[in-house]
Amino acid sequence: MIETTRRALLGGMVALPFLPGLAQAETLGGITRLDPALDALIDAASPIEVIARGFKWAEGPAWSKKGGYLLFSDVPENIAYRWKAGEGAKPFLVPSGLVGPIPAGVREAGSNGMLVDAKGDLLMADSGTRAIARVNLATKKKTIVVGDYEGKKFNSCNDLVIGRGGAIYFTDPPYGLSEGDESPLKQLPFNGVYRVGADGRGVSLIDKSLERPNGIGISPGLDRLYVSQSDPDAALIYTCELAADGSASSELVPFVDFSDEVARKLPGLPDGMKVAKSGHLFASGPGGIWVIAPDGRKLGVIGTGKAAANCCFGEDGKTLFITSSDMVVKVRLKVSGW
Repeated sequence: MIETTRRALLGGMVALPFLPGLAQAETLGGITRLDPALDALIDAASPIEVIARGFKWAEGPAWSKKGGYLLFSDVPENIAYRWKAGEGAKPFLVPSGLVGPIPAGVREAGSNGMLVDAKGDLLMADSGTRAIARVNLATKKKTIVVGDYEGKKFNSCNDLVIGRGGAIYFTDPPYGLSEGDESPLKQLPFNGVYRVGADGRGVSLIDKSLERPNGIGISPGLDRLYVSQSDPDAALIYTCELAADGSASSELVPFVDFSDEVARKLPGLPDGMKVAKSGHLFASGPGGIWVIAPDGRKLGVIGTGKAAANCCFGEDGKTLFITSSDMVVKVRLKVSGW
């Protein structure tokens, strides 16, 4: 059974210019219910509220429980913003990624995927610096966790997730480079999925077979990894089992296929994701943020009418924040993702 709710923009909004970080009372998009199991997680009539607009490409939402605020990236603009209820979105890290003049050949100089770890530090996939970095949120001091594999610089680190023992899993496609795989700046002959210790030691390659590895997530039991591929010719989410030591104990295999949605020309591709404590995936794909059961069933999709880049749980854990093209939106859930 399919149930869809759609909402138009509030009257008169098109006449009001938006500036980055500013949004007025506005709801849009809709939630499509594909399976009754969706009802336990979200009400298909829940409004999707715009909280900020005016960005080139919003990405990497991350919630600070201690600070009670949302961080997100505008990757091409090299700025990370902070949003707090009642305050709106304001620049927080400028630059968020690469410091200094942007060299020719770098397309996305800013931070991409981000998360706040158990210590309260910000971890980021720094696309411009081509590294995984840690930022002290109090001082804004950045340190590089890891920036190369076997002596060669990463391509443009895209997204990350924390696993057992604080290990960091991350993806490294070439999206930050103007010429992609053909870029003269590209030092690695593949686009990889990696694991590295919390201290930056012991970087290991999990997979180099995907053309465009992108979003990444981990199961609540820390025993299963999920990786999105943003390739229109192979638009899938893959998965593999993780051993007790955090290493991959199997190869990546297809988990969710979005070929039909790509054929229907829905906006977007598999990108960022978050895995709820229930094991459900909230994963970007053609049409918006897909709610996917632990067994791979597509339960529904949260659509904004534009490509969705990533999402995160915030506030009390029952708010899903979504970065979608030039804007950031939020929608309430019935259950906490934490």
